[in-house]
Amino acid sequence: MYKYYCQYTLVFKWGENLVKEVSFKNKKKNYEEKWGWFFAAPAIIGFLVFTAVPMLMSLYLSFTNTTLGVDGAFIGIENFKTIFTTDPFFKLSLGVTFSYVVLAVPLNLICSFSVALLLNTERLKGVRFYRTIVYLPGIVPAVANAFLWKWLFNPDLGLLNKILSFMHVPAQQWIYSKSSVVPSLAFMGIWGIGANMIIFLAGLQGVPRSLYEAIEVDGGNVFHKFIYCTLPMMTPTIFFTLVMGIIGTLQAFYQAFVMTDGGPNNGSLFYAYHIYRTAFSSNKMGYASALSWILFVIVIFFTFIIFKTSNSWVYYPEGEN
Repeated sequence: MYKYYCQYTLVFKWGENLVKEVSFKNKKKNYEEKWGWFFAAPAIIGFLVFTAVPMLMSLYLSFTNTTLGVDGAFIGIENFKTIFTTDPFFKLSLGVTFSYVVLAVPLNLICSFSVALLLNTERLKGVRFYRTIVYLPGIVPAVANAFLWKWLFNPDLGLLNKILSFMHVPAQQWIYSKSSVVPSLAFMGIWGIGANMIIFLAGLQGVPRSLYEAIEVDGGNVFHKFIYCTLPMMTPTIFFTLVMGIIGTLQAFYQAFVMTDGGPNNGSLFYAYHIYRTAFSSNKMGYASALSWILFVIVIFFTFIIFKTSNSWVYYPEGEN
């Protein structure tokens, strides 16, 4: 009888302790969850106030003929019909934007990745200084960058043509020619490779050294290390920078706004600048909202395509995808 009493007491105490432990964990979980929501609240409120609500308002405005400061009537899909049928700048601005994306995104990725490869060593004397120098232009305000490059591109007084003259190369018109304005702006993007360089550098430093050692054991050289180790292991980072680069360049704006005013002869009329000009110069807020939602759909489309095709070229180590 005493034996059964001891067993019962033991089981009862174990159950009581288990209930207390579960209760403590639940309280701790609830406590942490409340504080988590508290600290996330500013970001959530900011998203709702400055992103979600304006997007919903612009969606409504896209179906109206609202002008700046004046409520308009509901006109259905008339704005979208006008965009695809009679707007002379719609296809033009899309073409300019797509050409800029095709030039700027690969150029930025190749340059930032190449510089990251060069600076991915601690044996280089002053490597931290070089990393800082490359990154610094990325933190300079965009408008300040634009004014600086506008002077550099000046056909008469600009530094770039002075360098070409010293090398006995004919001077270029740069952003002052319709045929060269988009390539010039894409070239200007190299100035801001610092942010992507830091991302690539972090990815390179995360590649296991053991993989390089295995290639060395098999008799591989630097080329083999890059093709069979570095490049596959860096595909997730390339994927991220590619997606962000396409999204950013599709929304290119400040270059045209500050440097070219969409010229010459609409040669740099980016789609985002066309939206701005429609809203604030032509005073067509409803029509500009419709243009904005078309851009949103374009961004979603390209992002979806990249994500859909990523399984065929992006490598994730087991357990990370």
